[in-house]
Parts: sequence; C-alpha cells; structure tokens
Amino acid sequence: MSEALPNRERLLFVTGRLARPRLQAVLAKMAPEFEYDILDIGVKVAALMTEPILLNRLPRPLDASRVILPGRCRADLDRLAAAFGVRFERGPDEVKDLPGYFGKSGGPPDLSGYDLRIFAEIVDASALSLDALATRARALKEAGADVIDLGCLPDTPFPHLEAAVRRLKGEGFAVSVDSADPAELTRGAVAGADYLLSLTEHTLDLAGAARPVLIPTTHGDLDSLLRADEAARARGLDPILDPILDPIHFGFADSLARYRELRARLPEAEMMMGTGNLTELTEADSAGVTAMLLGICSELNITNVLTVQVSPHTRRTVEEHDAARRMMFAARRDQSLPKGYGRALLQVHDRTPFPNAAAEIAAAAAQVKDRNYRIEVAADGVHVFNKDGHWIGADAFSLFDKLGVDRDGAHAFYLGAELQKAEIAYRLGKRYVQDEPLDWGVAAERPGQDRTRLAEAGHTLRAKAGS
Repeated sequence: MSEALPNRERLLFVTGRLARPRLQAVLAKMAPEFEYDILDIGVKVAALMTEPILLNRLPRPLDASRVILPGRCRADLDRLAAAFGVRFERGPDEVKDLPGYFGKSGGPPDLSGYDLRIFAEIVDASALSLDALATRARALKEAGADVIDLGCLPDTPFPHLEAAVRRLKGEGFAVSVDSADPAELTRGAVAGADYLLSLTEHTLDLAGAARPVLIPTTHGDLDSLLRADEAARARGLDPILDPILDPIHFGFADSLARYRELRARLPEAEMMMGTGNLTELTEADSAGVTAMLLGICSELNITNVLTVQVSPHTRRTVEEHDAARRMMFAARRDQSLPKGYGRALLQVHDRTPFPNAAAEIAAAAAQVKDRNYRIEVAADGVHVFNKDGHWIGADAFSLFDKLGVDRDGAHAFYLGAELQKAEIAYRLGKRYVQDEPLDWGVAAERPGQDRTRLAEAGHTLRAKAGS
C-alpha cells in the first residue's frame, strides 16, 4: 500500500497469488503519482479471475477511484462499474508494462485520430470484373483505405471504366482514376470520379468536377507543378500536389528534397506522396519503410498517400499505412517521439520481448504446487516448469524428454505447439504468452477476442477430457 497523501487519486490493483510479488515490485519501482492498494482476489492465475469472482470477492464499498484489472481478465467492465460505482479498467497484459500504461495519459494510447488520406490503387483494375473490383475495394476499405484508385495500364483497354466508377460510387466508395491516357482520364471524370491523378498543367482541363492531383509536366520540374497549381486555383479548383517519390538509386534522395522544397515554397498546399515506389521496389519488410515515409509526411504535413499492395511482401501495406498514420498523428499531437504507441508495426521484434527476468521466473516457479506446465520466455531461453521441476532450453526439442508426456499424445501435441511458439519468440525477440497467439502486429490477421469471457478449452484438452 502506498502512503496516503491529500488530493491524490487512489487506485486498486486486483491480481492473483502468482502475480502479486511481480506487481508489488513494479509498482514500488514506479513510484507513481497516485496512491494504490493491491488486492489478491484469491485465484492462482490472475487471468482466470471472472466477473462472478470479482462480484463476490471485492469489498463494498471500494476505497478507490479506479480499479485496474489484469489485461487478460475476462469480465464486463461496464457491469462491474455499475455494481461498485467506480471505474474499472483493463491494464496491460504483462505486469512489466504498467509503467508504459501510465506513462502518457494514464491509459492506453489514443490512436483513433489521423489526418492523412490513403489512396489504395487497384493496379489491374482493367482486368477485373465489376464484382471482383467491388470485392477488392471492400477489402481495401476494411484495411484502412479512404479512396479506391482505379489504375489504368498502358496499352490495355478498360472498356468498363465508366461502369467501374459508377459501381464503386454506388456502393459508397470515394474513387480516383489514374492514367497516362487523356481519354481515360476524361472518361473517369465524366463517370463521376472524385479525384483524377497524374494531371499536369497541360491536362488540367480534363478534371471536370473531379479534384485534380497534379504532377510536374517533366519529371522533377517543380516550376511546372507550381504553374499547374496556380492555374487550378484560378479556375476555382482545390488541387493536391505530388512531386513524385522516386525509388532508391533512381533519384530517391533528390525526390525527398523536392517534397521539402515544395513545402517551403507553398506552406499551405495539400500534397500527396506515392509510397509504392519504396514499399514495392525495396525488398525489406514494408512496415518499417512505411513508418519512415509516413514520419516524413507527418513532418511536412503531407496529408495524402497513394499506395499499392502487389508484391507478396507488401500484402498488408494498407493496414501498415493505417497503423503508421495513427501513430504519427498521436506522436505529433503529444509532441513526442513515435515510441510507446502500440505494437502494430513491431512485427518481427518487440521493444521489450522478455518482460520477466530468469530470476523472477524461478521465483514464480518455486510457488507452483501442481503438475500443470507453465511456459515463459526470458533472455536465457524457454522456461518450462511445474511442481516437479524447472527446465530451460533454447529449442523445443531439447525440452521434450524432460516433460514425461511420451505416453500422452494430446498433452504432448499441446506442449509441442506451445514450445515451438515459445522458441520462435525467443529467437526473434518477441513476446510469448502461453495459450495466446504470437502478436505479429498488423502483418497478420488477429484472432477475435471476447474480453468478457474465458476462451473455450482447446482441442487437446477436449480430447483429453473425453478419453
């Protein structure tokens, strides 16, 4: 318990028997600006506390302004708040993450805001049927796209361009058309496209009612882009300016300088950056490339990006752009570095992969009095322990003969799957949580979770129970 001081918020941390020593140590080290109490609710594992347990075992009235539950606790927070008259929150999944949880605003980072529009290009639009285009557009919008861009290929007929624009507009999508063919741009504008891309000072007349996205007449010629902007504004249009981002070794550094120069010359202009020339044409994980480019956009107030996801290594790039724009917006709002704003872009390695040291795991293992295996990962390897022992190894196979499950197929299958997952986490430097999937950020679909109820028993446990 912390020392009572006037005018300080009082928090109650609810935990289980095994986690209590870790929670006490972390809170003591934090020296927080709030008072707090710790309550062991009487279960061994904190994640197993349920709503009925909390309703039955929490004291009334609660001497706290907020109650912090473990992140994996399955309970309805609104019902608990109504029952006790105080606010309930889920803290982080790991006790060691409490300092970060309270570091900025006393809770998880607010990533709801952004000010950057994502144009997601369907590069093979001319080859797709209307139904296939609509299906692709729905998937892109779900991933975070704001505008569906119909890419027109050189020397490739697009007879259903007008129908495609009307179909997508009819389903509520914002639509842009990008083509080097003036006839296709005209057709897109007449069909009702919201934006026309790749217009120059010489093709500005094609815009019609669409909003023009302007590029230099000759590659790298900012003066022509400035003239196009002036002409567009003289006609009452509101253009978006794109100096064009070039690939690495083909003018990348110079193109970044053009974006900086254009912002200096037109401080209020709305700008676009086409990030696909880096994400698609650089064989590196696209999340980091995207984060850097959107950091540049954040600094230069570039509020539109055009991206594609064609190469297999960029198949989640729209999700990555959505996560990056939210992180950069929040960091700029907080006048902060883009650190501590979630793990969406930490796909391969985690910032703090091993929350508990080997000595802390050993202390927890010494408290275990049953035969159920616990698995944790620390800097020295994968730890497996129960009442009969505590073993550490660098790979899953080295641990199998210690576990005594050679005659228990279901248990062996479960432990094999968990230990392989733990080994991957150890070798990559990722967070491992027993019975939970590894967190790959936005690089993979995340299984849905109902935070109000415990998960059903897995296949191996159901098989074991039925045998």
